[in-house]
Amino acid sequence: MQADRAIAFLRQRAEHRRGQEKLALVLDIDETTLSNYQEEVSNDFVYNKPVFDAWVETAQAPAIPGTLRLYGEAQRLGVSILFITGRDEPQRGATERNLRAQGFDNWQELVMRPADHGTQTIGEFKQAARSQMAAKGYTLALNVGDQWSDLKGKPEAEFSVKYPDPYYFIP
Repeated sequence: MQADRAIAFLRQRAEHRRGQEKLALVLDIDETTLSNYQEEVSNDFVYNKPVFDAWVETAQAPAIPGTLRLYGEAQRLGVSILFITGRDEPQRGATERNLRAQGFDNWQELVMRPADHGTQTIGEFKQAARSQMAAKGYTLALNVGDQWSDLKGKPEAEFSVKYPDPYYFIP
């Protein structure tokens, strides 16, 4: 299982932390931390932004169990947790409620896509967000996502784990 690979890496990396290094775990949200399977099934796996946005506002997406275990291990190891999501900034309140309700209740950063993102792709947004985290002094030790756009682009984490996503692909 991919979460087990991520946990094994994080344990090993935390053992070799250098001084006051601020190790960070970067997590995507949709289909990595929270599952939208219920919404996807009810819409025959067709993405409809207004319908998806309404689902997000319900704050009912369940946790992905492996990621919840990884999150707990990161907390135990003193690793900072950074969420970078393609969800829109106006969805912050619902997203935070959903994360907390599912046991993700203590993170350092939650970076959401600004409403005025223009033509910036999700990959470009996530790459810029990782750059900002690195500039704040975080060592991006581990990045976990379900899309290559969650993981690729400089700076990349020292180790990345891609979860399978049979429902959709973001180039």
